Amino acid sequence: MNRWIIILMCIPFVFKSQNSASGPTLTTQQLLGALNPITTAVPFLIIGPDSKQGGMGEVGAATDPDISSIHWNGAKLAMHEKDMGFGFSYSPWLRNLVPDISLMYVSFYKKVNKMSAIGSSLRYFSLGNITFTDIMGNTIGQFKPNEFAIDLAYAQKLSPYFSMGMAFRYVNSNLTGGYAVGGQPTKAGQTVAVDVSLYYKSKKFDLGDKKAIATGGLSISNLGGKISYGTGTKNFIPTNLRLGGGLKTIMDEYNTIGLYLDFNKLLVPTPPVYLKKADGQGDSTDAATGKKIIVAGKDPDVPVIQGVLQSFNDAPGGFREELREININTGFEYWYSNMFAFRMGYFYEHKTKGGRQFLTFGFGIRYSVFGIDASYLIPTVANRNHPLQNTWRFTLSFDFDAFKKQNEEDQNKE
Repeated sequence: MNRWIIILMCIPFVFKSQNSASGPTLTTQQLLGALNPITTAVPFLIIGPDSKQGGMGEVGAATDPDISSIHWNGAKLAMHEKDMGFGFSYSPWLRNLVPDISLMYVSFYKKVNKMSAIGSSLRYFSLGNITFTDIMGNTIGQFKPNEFAIDLAYAQKLSPYFSMGMAFRYVNSNLTGGYAVGGQPTKAGQTVAVDVSLYYKSKKFDLGDKKAIATGGLSISNLGGKISYGTGTKNFIPTNLRLGGGLKTIMDEYNTIGLYLDFNKLLVPTPPVYLKKADGQGDSTDAATGKKIIVAGKDPDVPVIQGVLQSFNDAPGGFREELREININTGFEYWYSNMFAFRMGYFYEHKTKGGRQFLTFGFGIRYSVFGIDASYLIPTVANRNHPLQNTWRFTLSFDFDAFKKQNEEDQNKE
């Protein structure tokens, strides 16, 4: 039963306002008080895949380039100081309920020259094993639902301090294996999307008696076609706007401290409030068009680009609700001698938009050619659980430059 709940959470649904009003006389307070989250298909695309940013409240627009930059801000690839890198991340999912759901992420980058870089990544979300039965309860098959995305990215420096990037993404979401659900045949959902990103990293400047570096980043990710599971309904994917800044202070030869702040907003339509029938059972429809009658907000059944533009002013509760759709991420990172890191952060989402609020902690170790990062998440709101709570996530990275240097040193010794 738990696994079926998880599958249904991954299949998008049409939000129905909890407001019980039967006419268009809704007050602003009524609209702002109602739970009205934005839901999309394939939400695994916006799950933070790695442990470095995972330990810093999932900031990532303006953090230093790393092995997982494609997800957070692909423009950072061109700012890598190392020539090539490879990484693998593993995140158990809903470990408190089931043991075999997880998100895995493999990423790679290579500098083409001093001004540009390429990268690729594979994200794989496994939902364990499902037993399908008929209406009599007889087993008709087994299936392991899964979702994956393959990315190819390119980043180019426009100056020593400014870069831009673009990533192309193929998405495949197979939740039912072709088995009928609710009497309807299904198929795997497929779509393609792009990311467009910008990144700024200043030269060192004086901050009191210390040296500091300022960073900034902007990324629009998952801008692509709607996805369908064969039921005739096409659903938005989680197009997301991420804007952030950071300040890294070099305390002395061995110690550096970084502070980061991100703002995130989904660029998909907000569910409107529909007119209820007189008996309160369901929504009223227009006799001429057959569409539900909207009393607050805008029609969410629009093309992708219109949905992106509409997402800035379509909330039923007006501008105040639009502000509530912005998630806030803060992160802190301390490095000692570029070998050991300690991280922490905080993630905030308004209670009417999902209510995810949690603290994160993490550490990182760099030794020889290897690096390992780990993070841990703690929800801060009672009765607001998180799929990653009380769970360690890990990322293993491989530094090809250090490997090459080590080989050269060994050869010189011989």
